[in-house]
Amino acid sequence: MTVKGFTTNELGQLNSFAIEPKVYVDETPRTGFTEYAEKLNGRLAMIGFVSLIAVEAITGNGLIGWLTSL
Repeated sequence: MTVKGFTTNELGQLNSFAIEPKVYVDETPRTGFTEYAEKLNGRLAMIGFVSLIAVEAITGNGLIGWLTSL
């Protein structure tokens, strides 16, 4: 039984610990070729490609030329 954030047992004794949340198992896949992973990889690839084009436009060299001139 739950009373104002505390639980009591069948004898009416008060449990002063917090109420434990319901436990559940999340069945959604987190690894492998999931839709989320594919969207994230695609977006990161687009950011990288646009960044390489910006570096080439700003410095006048490609990525390898820019790195060797540092």
